[in-house]
Amino acid sequence: MENIITLNNDGSLNVPNMPVIPYIAGDGTGPDIWKASRRVLDAAVEKSYDGQRKIDFLAVLAGEAAFAQTGEWLPKESLETIKTHRVAIKGPLTTPVGEGMRSLNVAIRQELDLFACIRPVRYIKGVPSPCNDPDAINMIIFRENTEDLYKGIEWEAGTPAAKEAIAFIREKSGQILDENFTGIGIKPISRDNTKRLVRKAIQYALDHNRPSVTLMHKGNIMKFTEGAFLKWGIEAGEDFSGRIITEQEVWDRFDGRVPNSKIVLKSRIADNMFQQVLLRPAEYDVIACPNLNGDYISDLLAAMVGGLGLAPGANVGSQCAVFEATHGTAPKYAGMDKVNPGSLILSGAMMLDHMGWEAAAALVRSSLQRAILNKRVTYDLARQIPGAIELPCSGFAREICACME
Repeated sequence: MENIITLNNDGSLNVPNMPVIPYIAGDGTGPDIWKASRRVLDAAVEKSYDGQRKIDFLAVLAGEAAFAQTGEWLPKESLETIKTHRVAIKGPLTTPVGEGMRSLNVAIRQELDLFACIRPVRYIKGVPSPCNDPDAINMIIFRENTEDLYKGIEWEAGTPAAKEAIAFIREKSGQILDENFTGIGIKPISRDNTKRLVRKAIQYALDHNRPSVTLMHKGNIMKFTEGAFLKWGIEAGEDFSGRIITEQEVWDRFDGRVPNSKIVLKSRIADNMFQQVLLRPAEYDVIACPNLNGDYISDLLAAMVGGLGLAPGANVGSQCAVFEATHGTAPKYAGMDKVNPGSLILSGAMMLDHMGWEAAAALVRSSLQRAILNKRVTYDLARQIPGAIELPCSGFAREICACME
């Protein structure tokens, strides 16, 4: 077990020089992008540490491959392997729409209590963007991962359970709903889950010298769920012994000028937040939000800097973390060696940072940036960049590795 990543008493990771890290290749285009990503990650580690460090990647099953071999979409053995090894990386997994199994991505997050979905969004030079000033976009989303509507508590219209819930709603609130043609969903948001998410976002801002944390919510309408998220989020800020200041305090006590060494805790209604990040992106740094809001805003921000093909993501809990591609499986391109592996490559860079291997992470990012500036990219970018040379998925990985030399 000497090559297993362990936790220190303070919650930090103890990472051996040759750790075993589980991976899930994924469905659809997952195997293509995983093969390309692994090549880049291995090269960056080799180059950064002169062969003194290496990752021993361990295949685990989930998704279509798992179902074909075991009859289960998400075998418990796979979850236990990730728990044991503390850090894992995965490609996209199939999720049927409107029927069948629930999202495997959501199941992994909930089963492993990966309560923080972390999505950094920063412009990569040379990537086409619909924004006038994409360089101003430098934000990181902390999305609560375990509850809200993604908890999956719902009943199909016309079922006995839905009718029972409708009767209860009528009795308690007076709301009249069509009992035969109304589906019902429950939106739980809890104090403890909110506070641990917001604390993690604030600690990130403190550790990385970010000037603000914004609580994004719809508390003006959903007063006892998203309104509670705001209330409990503010309470979480009070735990940081004078290092956090609210916007109102900045104006009331300091005439709008933020005192040195203070982080501003902001509040924004969700629909206004979408306008704010488009029109005034430089004013926002860390954004903490409930699950559904985080899903929306992170994809919007990804589009602003060039799309999900280059958007990394991590799901982090107190015991383990899973780094993942943020896009879908794109099954029509499966096995064609075509799609952009950038999302998974950059998620791998986040994984390296999480392990404390910052030099390798920085090399991954700088080399991917150089490859794009060289205009040697996959089809999704080549069709938007004048004079670009289109490369297959594997070719883009080779180009990134060449840029490490």
